[in-house]
Amino acid sequence: MSMKVTQTISLLMSALMLVSSAQALEAEKVASGLSVPWGLAYVDPQTMLVTERQGVVKRVNLKTGKHQTLFTPEGVWAQGQGGLLDIALSPFEANKVYLTYSKDIGGEGATTLAQATYKNGKLTDWLDLFVSTSRTDTSRHFGSRITFDKNSLYFSIGDRGVRDNGQDTLTHAGSILRLKPDGSTPSDNPFIDNKAVLDEIWSYGHRNPQGLFFDTQSQKLWSIEHGPRGGDEINLIKKGANYGWPVTSHGKEYWGPISVGEGKLKEGIEPPVKVYVPSIAPGSLVMYHGDKFPELDGKLLAGALKLTHINVVTINDVDKAVAEQRLMSELGERIRDIEVSPQGDIYFSTDSGNLYKLKR
Repeated sequence: MSMKVTQTISLLMSALMLVSSAQALEAEKVASGLSVPWGLAYVDPQTMLVTERQGVVKRVNLKTGKHQTLFTPEGVWAQGQGGLLDIALSPFEANKVYLTYSKDIGGEGATTLAQATYKNGKLTDWLDLFVSTSRTDTSRHFGSRITFDKNSLYFSIGDRGVRDNGQDTLTHAGSILRLKPDGSTPSDNPFIDNKAVLDEIWSYGHRNPQGLFFDTQSQKLWSIEHGPRGGDEINLIKKGANYGWPVTSHGKEYWGPISVGEGKLKEGIEPPVKVYVPSIAPGSLVMYHGDKFPELDGKLLAGALKLTHINVVTINDVDKAVAEQRLMSELGERIRDIEVSPQGDIYFSTDSGNLYKLKR
């Protein structure tokens, strides 16, 4: 039997196992009554920190489902797709959390990275670490997710509704940024000596990456971003790479069946690992590692907004997407964020205000 046939059989068996086991998975509602719970940060078996896009940080009791307001930061520009966005526990310092939000600057929103202290059930010491150069007069495409490698923090910013920003490297819009834990710029960033590119930029040519995840096992950075009408993308993010928007795209114009950009591929532009046509409207991305759901181990999980499901993608040894499965479609919910606990539990939030836990 040839190697190719063997690999094909293996993939088919994996897909069948996923379909079979996925049928046994259910969503247990943990909490309800939240207002567009945009970001989740698992603290302990009883506590989840949640950002509401309107500009409120809440604490949810995972045992009782009750939630309370912890903090309402000033200056959140909660307009359109803007507001209080992601939240993540710091891996660098105890009792610290990072948050992203659209900061009101002269009536316009700029995607901003902040830090705060969470201790003894209270959120205090809010501090803006980095205010990006990304202001526009639109209310679209702010990003923004946070993830970490061993020494650095990454966060994503959309093109802010201005297509040319994707290739304009003198704005942070349309980019993934890499910073030190204190918000300063690492000396080994790819464009640190290039005056035509802002120092904080790690990659550019992005439309609106609302999923970002650094996989510590493989040491790889993954993102998922909104395309236009069709053309959502999963990308493997490489240092200094250009991901093409709006020069390359797999999507169409909203006003007609006309392709966006010059084509789907172009020399010098990093191609996507996976393209969604039609769009699923991705809201988040994680790579699952854990024993509680072995059929999901090593797979990418993306929350889908428009097509209301958890999108499960199998990546092979050469970083190609080779299979896809859709979970929780029966809920009919816009799935916003997915959070995996250190114990391997999977939680997810929906725009209708619910928080769920995946179970058998």
